[in-house]
Amino acid sequence: MNVRGVIRFYLNGVLHEVTPHSPTQTVLQYLREDRRLTGTKEGCGEGDCGACTVTQASLQADGRLVFQAINACIRFLPTLDGKAMWTVEALEEGDSLHPVQQAMVDHHGSQCGFCTPGFVMSMYTMYQNGHTRPARHEVFDHLSGNLCRCTGYRPIIDAACGMDAYPPARLDHEAVRGQLQGLRDTNAGMLAIEAPGQSYFAPTTTDELAELYLQHPDAILLAGGTDVGLWVTKQLKTLPAVIYLGDIAELNRIEKTNGALRIAAAVSLNDGYEAVVQEYPEAHELWKRFASMPIRNSGTLVGNLANGSPIGDSAPLLIAIGSTVILRRGASRRELPLEDLYLDYRKQAREPGEFVEAVVVPRRNPQCRVATYKLSKRFDQDISAVCSAYALTVEQGRVASLRIAHGGMAATSRRARHAEEALLGNEWSEASVALAMQALDRDYQPLTDMRASDDYRRKSARNLLYRFYLESTGQADARILMKGVS
Repeated sequence: MNVRGVIRFYLNGVLHEVTPHSPTQTVLQYLREDRRLTGTKEGCGEGDCGACTVTQASLQADGRLVFQAINACIRFLPTLDGKAMWTVEALEEGDSLHPVQQAMVDHHGSQCGFCTPGFVMSMYTMYQNGHTRPARHEVFDHLSGNLCRCTGYRPIIDAACGMDAYPPARLDHEAVRGQLQGLRDTNAGMLAIEAPGQSYFAPTTTDELAELYLQHPDAILLAGGTDVGLWVTKQLKTLPAVIYLGDIAELNRIEKTNGALRIAAAVSLNDGYEAVVQEYPEAHELWKRFASMPIRNSGTLVGNLANGSPIGDSAPLLIAIGSTVILRRGASRRELPLEDLYLDYRKQAREPGEFVEAVVVPRRNPQCRVATYKLSKRFDQDISAVCSAYALTVEQGRVASLRIAHGGMAATSRRARHAEEALLGNEWSEASVALAMQALDRDYQPLTDMRASDDYRRKSARNLLYRFYLESTGQADARILMKGVS
């Protein structure tokens, strides 16, 4: 096996060959401290504010060139190996501003200016992807990860909608493609970085990954780093061993069969959710409310599931529709219902050295009614207080099958077995649903925390089930008060 210890990537059009100070040195630290590119700002250090946004380009296995906005503050520098990146300093050519920057000037989109470079780079990413005159809803989606205290957003949104009013200034995409293909051809072998007390491995095949994880069962498996990055930037942890999944082409695939979607471990949240939404359009709002665009570009769907957070938004829906996970340990694989993966808080049915290789999502049953709801304090970029999901089949007025799952209600995302039993075989009626709403109290004993009280969570779970009933029976606009149910 060929092993190399230097990362190679393009920054603002120039090839860089770097040995990081640490395997967990962040991209933001490298830009500001090593390269003195201080246009990229540090605000929150946890991927929330967007002041550190940069544009990344990668070459997919099928030859597609993909531009993405990412958060530099929680991305580890070694993950840039084989990619290209641009910061705000790259946009100006001589005395001329880029159309994105000129639009911000002309629409008065900057006041104190601290957040402005991040907004500009999110807009620049849109521009490189051909969205030079986007609709407002597209702007909202792409700028969901950028916060501003000063402008009230309207002038920034106007600027993003009007980028095509200026002479075009797009990158030479074929030149970028050639640069990345050159890196692919020369970056042979597995990247392995050693530092005092730390190591970083980036295998290029699933067999290498399986072997490495058997050798280092306590290593952190790194996919997008949208959670692991915070362990370093906010909790100041030192990670002794990290194994990165992002360089494995086999794990960046979505495979469709007649019966299921197989979404592998390194598929991004955006791509994974897009595939799920094609089968289950009801999940569209959940997709767009899952964190922000830069987080969805970096994070992975399987990573969100494997992380096992009780407030992870992906698990309730995928549990409700009957998804399974493929677990691999060495050369062995086994398939497990997703709900059976979670045993208790941060405790999973995985053996040492075993990892989640893929999630298998059933194709849509046309007779199945599906819904998912997210309750949070903010509409965008917020963690759920309660996330619920339902998959229902009704035959001749009676409940033939039903799966209900919640996040935020227990130590893990899990099904509401008592509520399901209260409805199975019975009429899909208001009276039956009322009994199931009460049965939810036996399914969950939620906690009170900073996001919601236990009472709020219990009442919300009941009312969301009732909402699903109203919507599924065409009574979505009804306003009915039920005695004894609140």
